[in-house]
Amino acid sequence: MSNETTATTARRGQAPRGERIADWADGRLGIYSLAKANMRKIFPDHWSFMLGEVALYSFIIIILTGVYLTLFFHPSMAEVTYHGSYVPMHGIKMTQAFESTLHISFDVRGGLLIRQIHHWAALVFLAAMMVHMMRVFFTGAFRKPREVNWLFGFLLFVLGMFTGFTGYSLPDDLLSGTGVRFIEGVILAMPLIGSYLQMFIFGGEFPGHDIIPRFFTIHVLLLPGIMLGLLVAHLILVIYHKHTQFPGAGKTNNNVVGMPLLPVYMAKAGGFFFLVFGVIAVIAAVASINPVWAIGPYRPDQVSTGAQPDWYMGFAEGLVRVMPGWEWNFWGHTINFGVLIPILVFPLVLVAIAVYPFVESWVRGDKREHHILDRPRNVPTRTAFGVAWLVAYFVMLIGGGNDLWATHFHLSINSITWFVRIAFFVGPVLAFIATKRICLGLQRRDKDKVLHGRESGIIKRLPHGEFIEVHEPLNQEQLHFLTQHEQPEPVELGPEVDENGVRRKLKRSQKLRAKLSKGYYGEDNVIPKPTVEEYKEITSGHGHH
Repeated sequence: MSNETTATTARRGQAPRGERIADWADGRLGIYSLAKANMRKIFPDHWSFMLGEVALYSFIIIILTGVYLTLFFHPSMAEVTYHGSYVPMHGIKMTQAFESTLHISFDVRGGLLIRQIHHWAALVFLAAMMVHMMRVFFTGAFRKPREVNWLFGFLLFVLGMFTGFTGYSLPDDLLSGTGVRFIEGVILAMPLIGSYLQMFIFGGEFPGHDIIPRFFTIHVLLLPGIMLGLLVAHLILVIYHKHTQFPGAGKTNNNVVGMPLLPVYMAKAGGFFFLVFGVIAVIAAVASINPVWAIGPYRPDQVSTGAQPDWYMGFAEGLVRVMPGWEWNFWGHTINFGVLIPILVFPLVLVAIAVYPFVESWVRGDKREHHILDRPRNVPTRTAFGVAWLVAYFVMLIGGGNDLWATHFHLSINSITWFVRIAFFVGPVLAFIATKRICLGLQRRDKDKVLHGRESGIIKRLPHGEFIEVHEPLNQEQLHFLTQHEQPEPVELGPEVDENGVRRKLKRSQKLRAKLSKGYYGEDNVIPKPTVEEYKEITSGHGHH
């Protein structure tokens, strides 16, 4: 046998090159066992689960476009005279940051489109994060063992807000500069430490020469690094805890019904990523956002008309705009409550959102793991709290844009401001009451549907002349779906005296917990599910026409 024949036979006996590379990697990294454990992991299928994917894919788009923009952006506040491609601005003095933004927009191939995609992706990322968190909140997906993952998601949203703020401040245009000046005023309103903190952040009197380079470092290095770590931790916990699922036939706390990660879920996820990328690209191509050339460079002696932050900062902006200009002067110092109170309320609201899972767990006294999601109607108090918060948020969003509402709808800005002041307190209360009543009404409808069946729309005349509507009985899967939810009993304080007749001493926290538990799970906050006896009596014909 010739040497050539021997070599050919040896090559035929070898594994393909890709398999040999995989074997080499497995011998050093153990990828086979890792893939075997995770590639067939089951993920449930529901449209609302895609909200988190939209946020994830938007974040990837932000990173990709941000790297490209970093190659051409100069984060410097050194003053130059513009002589670039945009003729209307020839001879205007501006910072190198603003000049490089114009260079990206008009001279770099595809630069303007990438800028637009980057900005729109940031808006979509935060919008998807907010809606995703609302889905998690209303369905109770934050319950044990996912409280820590709720905190990771919450921190991602908050850090995303500040990353967005530092990002749209980088061009140093008149709009973003006005926003930075607003933040400087908020910092100065802090008693005792405000002036020192302002000097530390800005490196001197406003605007100084350091804020854009510092924002650049925070925007492209510090915050994205922390967010990337939180994102990885968030996804690891999703895999570790297994995905939650909506109630249904065959679904329990001990299993997951759905499709395997590979190949089904990965194929769908890959296609969905390009769909999200394409939609954001189309929006960026047809809808202009932050046209800095039409706004001009920042000057401390000017303020742009209709200066609005991006939507996710609208709540904080609204708090400051509608707050009365109260001040106290004593000991030679002025405390501006018109700014101080809003900057205290805003973090308190964020803290309340962060700790809510722990509060509900304490009120309920439930230490079990939960992998089946709630239907919002079956937890009316939680749902009412969520809707009340959304109403408060959108009311303050109106307050944050009170000047635009006034100019676009020909209204008095004072009238809008007073409306927001009143609606901020009245609106959430009305929303809470209305939402709770709606949830209880939906529970009654579900109970009636279980006992009497579904309305068929068929009218039948009985022999004695009475007209009735024929109801179709539900199948077992529908009955399970409408009755599978738990209805916890409120926490009771127990007898006022112990077995020796001595009055028990109760802590304030115990009394508070009992009151809150009654507010969540008391008889006025839940419609009892139909019992088996009620169902049998109805279906057997007793009391049913």
